[in-house]
Amino acid sequence: MKYTQLGRTGLKVSRLVLGTMNFGPQTDEADSHAIMDAAQASGINYFDTANVYGWGENKGRTEQIIGTWFAQGGGRRDKTVLATKVYGNMAGDGDVWPNHDRLSAVNIRRAVDASLKRLQTDYIDIYQFHHIDRRTPFEEIWQAIDTLVQQGKILYAGSSNFPGYKIAQANETAARHGRVGLVSEQCLYNLAERRAEMEVIPAAQEYGLGVIPWSPLHGGLLGGVLKKEAEGKRRKDGRSASALENTKVRDQVQAYEDLLDKHGIEPGEAALAWLLTRPGVTGPIVGPRTREQLDSALRAVELELGEDVLTSLDEIFPGPGPSPEAFAW
Repeated sequence: MKYTQLGRTGLKVSRLVLGTMNFGPQTDEADSHAIMDAAQASGINYFDTANVYGWGENKGRTEQIIGTWFAQGGGRRDKTVLATKVYGNMAGDGDVWPNHDRLSAVNIRRAVDASLKRLQTDYIDIYQFHHIDRRTPFEEIWQAIDTLVQQGKILYAGSSNFPGYKIAQANETAARHGRVGLVSEQCLYNLAERRAEMEVIPAAQEYGLGVIPWSPLHGGLLGGVLKKEAEGKRRKDGRSASALENTKVRDQVQAYEDLLDKHGIEPGEAALAWLLTRPGVTGPIVGPRTREQLDSALRAVELELGEDVLTSLDEIFPGPGPSPEAFAW
């Protein structure tokens, strides 16, 4: 495994991030534990989750699965850089009360204690805001985060799904009060969805945030979906199925798969390897449902894409270009 610094921090993290969203809803506890063991054995030290994972009436279930894995000991927690998120409402269906969601100081306090209990740990390495909160000023948010840092419950704060201007606003507010501010941003970013290059990634680089792309295969679209379709292995619904109804998208994906087939490269591994070449990217989140999917992701770390392949990928999936030129001229 290869490692890098998380943004401007002294924290060293693996270039692949283990996403756990499937743990519970699609992967049972025993298999989830096996995947985490395999990931850690391979050198992945950065695990990502969220308090709402498990979804619906099972919100919190994913954190519980990670907690029972930590409880097995063997240095599992000490070897893990643990990131979780706060924002969504954790109250049960029909039991939604005010102040049980978003980023108010009262909800941050409530949410972090609940996550610590489910995760069976004393602290969270990176506590992430799952979405912007248009109602709560950053002065209040940073005051709450400062308290958690002083209490030893969290070490760093990060963001997820923030636009560039909110990254700037968050960190300018933090700087005025002598605080560290955000150290990472999780954003939707992959070959087929490159809008983050316009504002989000430049803002992250300017303020020293590590960039953690989620959905690196764009819901399976970049994972060899047309080959699977031809073999009768593709799902008939989901994001990739809907996207392929667009002729332009289908033609792009066909060109993508043809290119990689010519070079003998697996599409999913190429999509991950491409992200690892992008400026500002710390490491993409991979969310394996099986051990085989984890093994494929691990191979991507060692995959070197030649300049001819990178040029061809840019031609198939052109980025928007830097701002303001992309929308101004």
